[in-house]
Amino acid sequence: MASEYTMKDPICLVENQNNQLTVNPTALEILDKISQPVVVVAIAGLYRTGKSYLMNRLAGQNHGFRLGSTVRSETKGIWMWCVPHPSKPDHTLVLLDTEGLGNMETGDSKNDSWIFALAVLLSSMLIYNSMSSINHQALEQLYYVTELTKLIRTKSSPSSGKVDDSAEFASFFPDFVWVVRDFMLELMLDGCTITEDQYLENALELVPGKDPQIQKSNMPRENIRMFFPRRKCFVFDRPTTDKKLLLHMEEVSENQIEISFQEQSKNFCQYIFAHAKPKTLRGRIIVTGNRLGTLAKAYVDAINSGAVPCLENAMITLAEHENSVAVQKAADHYSEQMAQRVNFPTDTLQELLSQHAACEKEAIAIFMENSFKDDNQEFLKNLVGTMEEKKGVFLLQNEKASAKYCQAQLKQLSEPLLKNILRGTFSVPGGYNLYVKEMDKIEHSYNLVPRKGVKAKEVLQSFLQSQAATKESIFQADKAISACEKALAAEQANKQAVENEQQVITQTQKMEDQEKISPEIFVQLKNIKTAIERQLRNQERMLKQNMEMLEKINKQVNKLTKDIEKHENNSSMFSNLPNPAVIAALLALIKDD
Repeated sequence: MASEYTMKDPICLVENQNNQLTVNPTALEILDKISQPVVVVAIAGLYRTGKSYLMNRLAGQNHGFRLGSTVRSETKGIWMWCVPHPSKPDHTLVLLDTEGLGNMETGDSKNDSWIFALAVLLSSMLIYNSMSSINHQALEQLYYVTELTKLIRTKSSPSSGKVDDSAEFASFFPDFVWVVRDFMLELMLDGCTITEDQYLENALELVPGKDPQIQKSNMPRENIRMFFPRRKCFVFDRPTTDKKLLLHMEEVSENQIEISFQEQSKNFCQYIFAHAKPKTLRGRIIVTGNRLGTLAKAYVDAINSGAVPCLENAMITLAEHENSVAVQKAADHYSEQMAQRVNFPTDTLQELLSQHAACEKEAIAIFMENSFKDDNQEFLKNLVGTMEEKKGVFLLQNEKASAKYCQAQLKQLSEPLLKNILRGTFSVPGGYNLYVKEMDKIEHSYNLVPRKGVKAKEVLQSFLQSQAATKESIFQADKAISACEKALAAEQANKQAVENEQQVITQTQKMEDQEKISPEIFVQLKNIKTAIERQLRNQERMLKQNMEMLEKINKQVNKLTKDIEKHENNSSMFSNLPNPAVIAALLALIKDD
């Protein structure tokens, strides 16, 4: 949306100190805030001719631009006053009051020429203010016009090698208004009443003759006619006959001013408001406040460097500045919209790429709206490259958000598994199958979690790989514990058999007491008894060894549990389960036994 900026008082735009021109940074800051088209009205003329008073009238104020009441010039350089345009909505009226030409204090005609050239370059309507009449002396004082072709160029390197012609200048020069103050003549020509415009055109008629002096006096006339094809003239009566009032015009009330002057001032202001156009460059590029500031700096920099201000170079400078700003504005829009629209992590990569494409399209539209003369599309390519870099940052951000979210979900889902391991839930026969079922539950629950993002599978695989060693350890432990259980069961069966055999021996001994047994049978029974007793001792020894082995296993499990509890807080997310190395050591112990 276009912005307007109202200044309470004028400010110096181009400072003239010791004949060195500089642009006031504060003035540039003010112009930079104005994105509206600007109607730039500049006034030039000899010093102490009442230029500032007219500019205050255009601003609708009595005070503002300082009025000189002595022979000392009050305006140094170029002063600026930005006010809302009274009849053009969404436009800003920029009034430029220039340092008086022919200032005795400076005495530098070159400096005067640059001030006049800057007024021409920056304005869309140029007012030239003079006194009494448009006569030979007044035209001679406007010799600055004849200097314009030396001070301004339209192209950096004319292909023809010739000086820019009048048509080139006329295409960008402002409209020209000649104001004659304290006009005492009658608007008559050959006994007929003429208009103010006719008076000006008659004064600009070339004097016939080939005399060098005549040709010299014709040069201002010829240049004005060529360079300013759109011309207008106003004549003003003296505002008051009271000299004291003339010396303090800023304090004079309206009813103290001559009625004729009031009417002439009103007509003058109405014309300026109605006919002064927005400042426009080639290609119908409308100049806004910020563009006007860029142009002013470009022209003054050229003057200070010793070069001739060139419209083509100024356009290039303006385009580079505008396009750089447009790139930044578009890139900022892309970043802001992506940050607002993308909810990290996105469910899929395509979701993020779709948002990128939409934001990129909007950003390019903003760039195209705010840029101009990007003929080689260098700035557009720069914008696209910038957005690609930003897209890479968003992709990385999306991946990190997905990984972080998925890891947090797996940590939460795997907490019951850790507690079961600490409780020794899987340290039983069939513990491996229980562990596998728990892992399947975790994976199933994880797959049901929505919007895990682009790292969902990768994080899950990393988690499963981190559990591979633990899984193998539990499997081997389960095998060892099951083998021990089977061995104990076998030993119990053998023990029962021995006990049964012992009962047979006991019964046999009883039979010996009751019946006489043959020596051969007795020997056989004795041998059987001896063998049974030997087998029983062996079985008791093996049972004792198995019990000792189980006791060692229990001690290692207890130690393992304590180690897990001790290091639980220092464990990372995917390494907070029992240390596979500890379990492997336990299995080795079991195998050795």
